[in-house]
Amino acid sequence: MSTLQISLAIIGGLVLAGVVAYNAWVTSKNAPRTASERPGLDGAGEPQSFESPLTGPVIEPDHDGISERIEPVMGHPFEPAPEPEPQVVVDGEARVPVVVPVTLNNVVSPPEKRPGLDALIDVITPLAVEGPVSGDALLAALPGTRRVGSKPFAVEGLNETSGEWESPRPGQRYHALQAGVQLANRAGALNDIEFSEFVVKAQAFADAVGAAPDFPDMRAEVARARELDAFASGHDAQLGFTLRARRSAWSPGYVAQNAARLGFVAGVLPGRMVLPASAAGQAPILSLAFDSQAAMAEDPEQSALREVALSLEVTHVPRSEQPFVRMRQAASALAEAMEGVITDDGGQLLSTDTMDGIGADLESLYDALDSHDLSAGSPQARRLFS
Repeated sequence: MSTLQISLAIIGGLVLAGVVAYNAWVTSKNAPRTASERPGLDGAGEPQSFESPLTGPVIEPDHDGISERIEPVMGHPFEPAPEPEPQVVVDGEARVPVVVPVTLNNVVSPPEKRPGLDALIDVITPLAVEGPVSGDALLAALPGTRRVGSKPFAVEGLNETSGEWESPRPGQRYHALQAGVQLANRAGALNDIEFSEFVVKAQAFADAVGAAPDFPDMRAEVARARELDAFASGHDAQLGFTLRARRSAWSPGYVAQNAARLGFVAGVLPGRMVLPASAAGQAPILSLAFDSQAAMAEDPEQSALREVALSLEVTHVPRSEQPFVRMRQAASALAEAMEGVITDDGGQLLSTDTMDGIGADLESLYDALDSHDLSAGSPQARRLFS
């Protein structure tokens, strides 16, 4: 073989090796980032703590001094995770995965008690009774559906023992009753047809329990509903930021890992995480959502996400929780940790000045809600803006 042939063979081999290496680099670069081992364990294996900008001090868990990984799983949220087995050995140490569900979820606690009827946002009809009525009899007489058109319908009794209005309960006795229907919600104001349906439904219930209803004037209540709906339409606010990947895509587990470090937990739907409120029974402060199909994939770690949505139901979260401040902190922290950018729904980058302007507008909105006794996060506001 001549020198020329040998040289050409060597050059060809180098070119082929370069192409293979380039393709491998491109594949690695485009692969979604996965949940990785957590830094921060010292030589003694003590769990390290860090300050979450959203929830305060957080302790990173430790497993016998071994760094841990977060993996997405499919399965029932209340089943214990299987015992982890060593997956990789690095520097003589086994790296053990910690299983965190990101699809079927750790359910956020529901409200402790359903908000009662309120004259501010409900039509309330007294139902006069001659004597105490058992809760069992009231439950048996309730209509099959608790809605009037698109509005919630409810019946309450004045508990003989506690002296409080409540939904009928078995084994209790009530010496006064009332029926109500909500004046407005996001579906619109109570109209004439819905009011008439309310009258029919309340009258049927009253006849079944031997009560006498005293209905308010329909025209006055429908006018009140329209006024309330007009106010609500001008003061409803739902904010959303979109985090978009600048370089590599993200896997669901990678997103869940970074969000969990800020205090987010799995929500009630696949691909949704929430930042819980500080008080039980309150609505979540923030929601983080990504593609549910990616969350439910057979191998979520191979699913590629290029964006996630961070949202805030302004009227559902108390002002005292500083939800917008925490939303900005969460967005900034996630963008920095995952190499992303913060945009609006249209893909426009959100500047600091823009966010400051949104914050100022929200303060005015909070003031308006407070002035109408519909403070953000109150039971009345959560019912009206639903």
